Amino acid sequence: MDQNDELVLDAADQRILGSLMEKQRTVPASYPLTLNSLRTACNQASSRDPVVEYDDQLLQETLRSLKDRGLVRIVWSDRGPRTLKYHQLLDERLSLQPDERALLTVLLLRGPHSPGELRTRSDRLHVFADRGGVETVLRRMAALPTPLVHELERRSGQQDRRWVHLLGPAGVEPTASPPPGVDRETVLVDGPRSRDTLVVAAYDALAATYAERLVDELDHKPFDRWLLARVAALADGGPVVDVGTGPGHVAAHLARAGATVIGLDLSPAMVTEARRRFPELTFEVGDLTRLLRPRTASGWSAVTAWYSLVHLAPSELGPAIASLVRVLRPGGWLALALHTGAEVRHADSLWDQAIDVDIVLHDPATVLEATRAAGLSDVEWYHRSPLADVEAETERLYVLGRRPD
Repeated sequence: MDQNDELVLDAADQRILGSLMEKQRTVPASYPLTLNSLRTACNQASSRDPVVEYDDQLLQETLRSLKDRGLVRIVWSDRGPRTLKYHQLLDERLSLQPDERALLTVLLLRGPHSPGELRTRSDRLHVFADRGGVETVLRRMAALPTPLVHELERRSGQQDRRWVHLLGPAGVEPTASPPPGVDRETVLVDGPRSRDTLVVAAYDALAATYAERLVDELDHKPFDRWLLARVAALADGGPVVDVGTGPGHVAAHLARAGATVIGLDLSPAMVTEARRRFPELTFEVGDLTRLLRPRTASGWSAVTAWYSLVHLAPSELGPAIASLVRVLRPGGWLALALHTGAEVRHADSLWDQAIDVDIVLHDPATVLEATRAAGLSDVEWYHRSPLADVEAETERLYVLGRRPD
């Protein structure tokens, strides 16, 4: 095998080596890692993009390959039971300096980043005095005889150019170019007011059945529950609003996770259902695009919009997301869940109820561009397939971002 081929890392190689490099710095007393510890490090839900669920078989097969390529060493525990542990050798093979090692670790674990994001997310690995220090190191790594990183072209809606590592596929986001023939703007053919009238009429008609069938849907969606609980924790007791709340189940989950939350929906019948099912919470009729700041604070600590933007055209996404970001407090968080795909689905009936409504399956890149254009930082995104026998057959995009302080 050519020496350069040994350093071409697939997604599993990257996650394992990045996790070992991270834990070597952040929990040195537990390093090298056992197989169990390494699985936990690879599969953790924070500081990883994407979130994965590696099993022992995949880990062991990948570790054998990394060992054969001289990138991992297997050692025995030096105390207690004789347990196999794993030590990474990538930094030695690449002769990395501490600052280079820190940036490469983040890029391996979390994909493309701007210099500012890298400075924030590498602080436990190496402290950079400022953004300029990060850029200096990146350019040094890019100028090596065999470059380790590359600067991407800035895309529409991005404030900064982003950097990727060159050790293998780096999870670069898809470009915002929907397949030919997909015109998501058709939902506005009769204007936004007409569209909104149809949406409200549909949800008013469906409210009772919708609530009966979907009020417990989160019981079957572990990722949604995890992300919503995380939003509640990030809000840290501050006011939270769930826009497009429907029958109130998302707001109720946030409340159970400790959030001080109210729900907002354009459909009066949905608000009635939410109030009936969760009388301990506050629900109001309102338009998410005209959201006001809370009465008791300078801004919302978090805004959640769970499938609340699915009737908007792509041209409306940017203004809608910007309106939600504007009413966040500095440091507040916006969390979105959307359907993704390359079509507009028309529904003329659901659960034997006649309706007339379009559902837009958005392009992930368009959504991400809108969040960054709205000024969010620390943006995380997750893309998953549908859960069989639980939800509609569409892929799902989740986005979490913070309004800068």
